[in-house]
Amino acid sequence: MATSLSPIDISNDRQLFLDDTIVASMDGLCRKLHEPVRRERVIVPEHPWETEGVSYMVATREGDRFRAWYRAGIQEASPRSRPRVEPQPEWTWDEHDRNSHAPGLYAYAESTDGIHWEKPALNLVDFEGSTANNLVWYATGNNMSPFRDPNPDVPEDERYKAVVRHHAVFGLASPDGFNWRLLQQQPLLTDRPFDSHNIAFYDERLGEYVIYSRGVLDGAREAPGEGPFKGGLRWVRRWRSKDFRTWSEGELIDCGDTPGEQFYTNACIPYDRAPGTYLMFPSRFVQEREPIPDWPHGPGVSDIVFLSSRDGLHFDRSFMEAFVRPGADPANWHERGIYMERGLLHTSPTQMSIYGMENWRLPSVAIRRYSLRTDGFVSVCGGYGGGTFKTVPVTFSGAELELNYSTSAVGHVKVELQDASGMPIPGFSFDDSQELFGDEIAGTIDWRNEPDLKALVGQQLSLRIELRDADLFAFRFR
Repeated sequence: MATSLSPIDISNDRQLFLDDTIVASMDGLCRKLHEPVRRERVIVPEHPWETEGVSYMVATREGDRFRAWYRAGIQEASPRSRPRVEPQPEWTWDEHDRNSHAPGLYAYAESTDGIHWEKPALNLVDFEGSTANNLVWYATGNNMSPFRDPNPDVPEDERYKAVVRHHAVFGLASPDGFNWRLLQQQPLLTDRPFDSHNIAFYDERLGEYVIYSRGVLDGAREAPGEGPFKGGLRWVRRWRSKDFRTWSEGELIDCGDTPGEQFYTNACIPYDRAPGTYLMFPSRFVQEREPIPDWPHGPGVSDIVFLSSRDGLHFDRSFMEAFVRPGADPANWHERGIYMERGLLHTSPTQMSIYGMENWRLPSVAIRRYSLRTDGFVSVCGGYGGGTFKTVPVTFSGAELELNYSTSAVGHVKVELQDASGMPIPGFSFDDSQELFGDEIAGTIDWRNEPDLKALVGQQLSLRIELRDADLFAFRFR
């Protein structure tokens, strides 16, 4: 539970229960991580440039359409067979190109619903003598991570930005997400390792660009293998920049005193429905397990875990269990068998969609959609016997209390507002509270005689909430 009882100004921002910051005490309830539901495969290899796999998708919404960029085609050689080329800060793109050994391919897809995706013929990139394809990048540099830059001060020919990596990390720019050019001759980052999907975006809370890249967590425990991870764990770093050209030193993300584990990809996103909330879905790599003897790419199995943060650097790991398991498909039970892709799309008023790669290195490789209830990562959960929890003191603005909740036929939610001394505010006690039941993303709760909630704006108070056979996913004053 939260240890500080200093009041938090939540204004009308939505409060989720990803960590226990907002929770002061809890009796008979628990916080519960909800696993997403496996849905249909949405991107599958079907063209010559995709024969070696599809992965590392970045999905976003723009207006009335969804857009996605994904890695296609050529897989990299085993790390053991790659030439060891150390990048230098003074490298230029041309010099880097002479040290390249495999071009990257990135393709584009779009959708009106986030479920059915099309691969339009863009006629931009020549692949084996034809431009009748959906490729946007076929050149040095792979694992592209594009984003639309919301910064109003950037020129329109840099409205879209991306990073690509090949030993070092380079920047790209585009006016439309289709036509990409090198941003500058020098790499943005050179402090290896970068052999994963390095995620870039404009962080509107910071007013800066960020890159979440590979890192090495030293001293946690000895990691098997060679190279940059020897003696440490695969981890995640954050880099910051005001101009997307000059970058800070990388900082390792901090997960407190939780056990160290190997993180491969990170898939970090800000969650748009709760300002100041960051979500991360690393693929957890368990290298010491070998379910497939003599698998040519080495031992290990992977699943997906869930992290959240309120500042983008310090991440909460309340839930050490898997967010997504490999499941019943044996083709997911090998090293790096599944990854979470980058992006969360609101595909209906009640449903969010996220995407994951499965069956890596096999002909059946594909990108699959998963669904979650809107805001439905974590709930405060009450069983049949019921229980209560109390929030830390807050101040708010708004005229009504909105709840994202679900109950059974016999379940309910009740809310009491308490003053700074812990006493029920007249008119807002449990005895006055509506016994709310049903299943709503944006339900509202009332009190007997309809007291004026606006009269409490700016006052310090706490919410005491009773749940019986119910889940509460979020609340806000609106």
